[in-house]
Amino acid sequence: MIAAIPPAQRWLIGLLLALLLAAQVDQPYPEVALLQHIPTMLLIVAAPWLLRRWPLSTASVACIVAFMALHTLGGRYAYSNVPYDDWARALTGAGFSDAFGWTRNHYDRLVHFAFGALSVIPVAEAARRWGGLGTRGATVGVLGWVLAVSCLYEIFEWLLTVVAAGETANRYNGQQGDIWDPQKDMALATLGAILVMMVRTGAGGRRQTCASSKPSR
Repeated sequence: MIAAIPPAQRWLIGLLLALLLAAQVDQPYPEVALLQHIPTMLLIVAAPWLLRRWPLSTASVACIVAFMALHTLGGRYAYSNVPYDDWARALTGAGFSDAFGWTRNHYDRLVHFAFGALSVIPVAEAARRWGGLGTRGATVGVLGWVLAVSCLYEIFEWLLTVVAAGETANRYNGQQGDIWDPQKDMALATLGAILVMMVRTGAGGRRQTCASSKPSR
């Protein structure tokens, strides 16, 4: 089964597996680690079958792996504790929070934005290849996917707060006291998708202009 997958895609899946295993070394938040990493584990196990049944381009697989890698890093630190300020200070002497006056950890915002941005290529490809949609239909499909998944995820987080112990739910959700956290997360995901689609549309228009401006022979 794995032989049917292009070598580059096998390397990408292997890289994601290595990142997932590395994230478990000296796990700082073991009480929520399993909740955070279950989706990645399931995707790695299912990826060979999924890519054989519904093949995607390497660019699409790279987008999916990039998002799951960001999620894996966030999951290691329960999102709210990703030490990006410490990393930035070690490299430059100043942290992002110092520079921008942030009072919360914004790594989760980055991942929600990345979800929208990195969904564009694979979802649009799937919509065109198996949904029979044109460019406009694929655009609507991408926005529908991003909005629907973002909404369902926020509902899942709400249900988790109902059934899980308070501290576990709080660490998983990572709202950090912001009552508008779900709305901001969904808005950022949508913004990420729209920006990437605008860039792709602009790049496509420039390619067409360049092609039409070439002298005919």
